[in-house]
Amino acid sequence: MNAAISETPTLLNAGALGDYWPGIQLYYPPVKFSPSLGIYEDMAQAAARFQKHAHFTNAHTLIFDLEDGCRQKEMSRALLRQELPQLRKVNARVTIAIRANSFRTDEYEEDMKLVRDMGEFIDVVMLAKAGEAYGAAEVRDLSSLLLSVNPAMTIQPIIEHPKSLKIAPELMQYDTVKHVVFGIHDFSKALGIHITPEHWVEELFYFLNQLIFEARIAGKGVIGGVETLIGSNIMPDKFVEPHDVRRWLDLHGDHESRVVYKHACQEAAMGLTGKQVIHPGHIHLCKTAYTPSPTEVNQKVAILKAAIEADALLGGAIKFEGEMLDPPMFGKALQTLLRAHALRALKTSDMQFALHVLQCMPAQVVRQNWPYGVLL
Repeated sequence: MNAAISETPTLLNAGALGDYWPGIQLYYPPVKFSPSLGIYEDMAQAAARFQKHAHFTNAHTLIFDLEDGCRQKEMSRALLRQELPQLRKVNARVTIAIRANSFRTDEYEEDMKLVRDMGEFIDVVMLAKAGEAYGAAEVRDLSSLLLSVNPAMTIQPIIEHPKSLKIAPELMQYDTVKHVVFGIHDFSKALGIHITPEHWVEELFYFLNQLIFEARIAGKGVIGGVETLIGSNIMPDKFVEPHDVRRWLDLHGDHESRVVYKHACQEAAMGLTGKQVIHPGHIHLCKTAYTPSPTEVNQKVAILKAAIEADALLGGAIKFEGEMLDPPMFGKALQTLLRAHALRALKTSDMQFALHVLQCMPAQVVRQNWPYGVLL
């Protein structure tokens, strides 16, 4: 094979790189309790807050929680019926997710009425306590419902109990499931494990690895745990390079920000495809941890170009910046580009180059490097 980079590759649609990932998911309470007033918002107040904040979020996904984090469930559903159409018009890039109540409960049935009525404005249904009561049949039945409402909708089962982890392969067998969520707080409660805000990754490391292992075999993604720490300082969006982030954390970051960033970096290094946050100040901080920086993308492009030029992409080794690199390293470089694309952070020229590299690889090698639905 001689696939010199000067050749003009057959251009493929960006959809060939698979769906966008959940990325940074912000829990957004539809109707919120006001500590200063000691009461819940009314519809007008909730709508005003929705239009001020939800419309302009920089999160990849907005999670509208109708389960544990929601006390005013009926009012929250009414608010979503009112506001979701406008949100879709104003912010077409954001993924809209509904966190539904446990399968076949009364509140779940009300949630499904909302999904049926507003299906064109909903992208994801997150199923709380997935599989705990009825096993994988929960995802099967919900999949059937969503296919009749909007075939593009997906399901994100939330693994919140050892029972769910045990049947994770069964929960992930359905095409409607692209990613699963590790619900760390309910999961640790079910096991009687006391986790701490600072060290929960280490405290649940064994179980997180189990879930990642099963998901990787099934070709699905894993969404990391939600943080409970809330700091007071928010990092500006202009900081995207790791050294800039570290400098800001050293000079301006508080303890909470440092812990959240550390956890996000650990999860990203483990290949997770998303992370849930409860505070807007965590969005950009976790984005920088999950998303390859421009400098990192440029380096990986240079590695792949050197590999193609040396005709070593599928066999052979090259020396690059004082390091010996071979095909597994080239695959990791390609994964970095595809990860950046999945998180909406890859510019068009780099995306086309990634497609060109994929075309230089046999289908089996492509699947080894990227199991998330690449179509060639």
